[in-house]
Amino acid sequence: MKKPDLPDVLAGISPHVFMRDYWQKKPLLIRQAFPQMQPLITRRELFELATLQDVESRLVLGDGVKQPWQMRRGPFKTRHLPALKQPHWTLLVQGVDLHHDALAALRGRFRFIPDARLDDVMVSYASDGGGVGPHFDSYDVFLLQAQGQRRWRIGSQKKLSLRDDVPLKILAHFKPTQTLLLEPGDMLYLPPHFAHEGVAVGECMTYSIGFKAETDHTMGAVLMGRLADTEPQGAALSYQDPDQLPTRHPAQIPAALQAFARHSVMQLSQRDADIRCALGEWLSEPKSQVWFDSQPPPRLLMGVRLDRKTQMLYDQDFVFVNGESWRCRGKDASVLRQLADQRQLSKAEVHAASPKVRECLLSWWEAGWLNSLPVKKGK
Repeated sequence: MKKPDLPDVLAGISPHVFMRDYWQKKPLLIRQAFPQMQPLITRRELFELATLQDVESRLVLGDGVKQPWQMRRGPFKTRHLPALKQPHWTLLVQGVDLHHDALAALRGRFRFIPDARLDDVMVSYASDGGGVGPHFDSYDVFLLQAQGQRRWRIGSQKKLSLRDDVPLKILAHFKPTQTLLLEPGDMLYLPPHFAHEGVAVGECMTYSIGFKAETDHTMGAVLMGRLADTEPQGAALSYQDPDQLPTRHPAQIPAALQAFARHSVMQLSQRDADIRCALGEWLSEPKSQVWFDSQPPPRLLMGVRLDRKTQMLYDQDFVFVNGESWRCRGKDASVLRQLADQRQLSKAEVHAASPKVRECLLSWWEAGWLNSLPVKKGK
């Protein structure tokens, strides 16, 4: 299977070296990761996205010194946003890659990192002096300067306690050790829990490519809940206690019942295939504000590509698309894995697929998960 091309966004550092030496280890400033950078989305387009109900947006005002911090959640009417000349405000719009082709293409340039780890591309627009205060993220992030300048102060401090008197997650004690001024095209990578503060120098736009970092508590709770909802193999075993003696402490939970509870949980956790299936469905599940437009079936299924909102993953037994799973092996699995990796299939590849796969593609098309592959000029 041909691997998808991975354009260089690391300014000559190979993905292998980056993942080995920097990923989840230490920051990296990449000067001119995107040479001659121009904004991929206009200010007007971004503001219009912030008016939509299915787009998560926030407005942060203040600087914590002369002006107290304020935070409001969208959607916003554009006429209610602050004046462009007013300093110290920031508009943050999440998941812009789900609504804008150019930002979806930007997301694709980071696919040397597994898709299962990618969260979204957030775009922040800031007036002069705008920022969200010193903070840390619990996930990896690439901060790409798209327009104007932003001054970053960063530090690897261990004390990450937060202030309790502001509506933002701002560090109570921020001790930066380095100051960096980013120009358009520069990009800063920060590993999880690395303290940082970015302040706009003039009008500024920054793209944040963020990655998921679920805790074991969250993942365990989600997977156990999903496993409990799946149909177990074999007959269910009911609790029995034929040897229970009369008790003088009726409110005390019997040790045998506690042991049965541990056994029940262990039975769930030992269903490896079910765990992998639940994990893939969860990781590929769209966020609550994401929805697809159904479309009529095509007269003839030609070349296809995944919709920019579609999340498609796979493992050794299953293919996962937007929270649903299909078990497949052999040639069918190879075709669908190719679609997941390359996010498209040519007309010839679709026609060479089995009837079962084409039926699958057709149902995904009708659900709005697939779109037509653009026809190249001259074809």
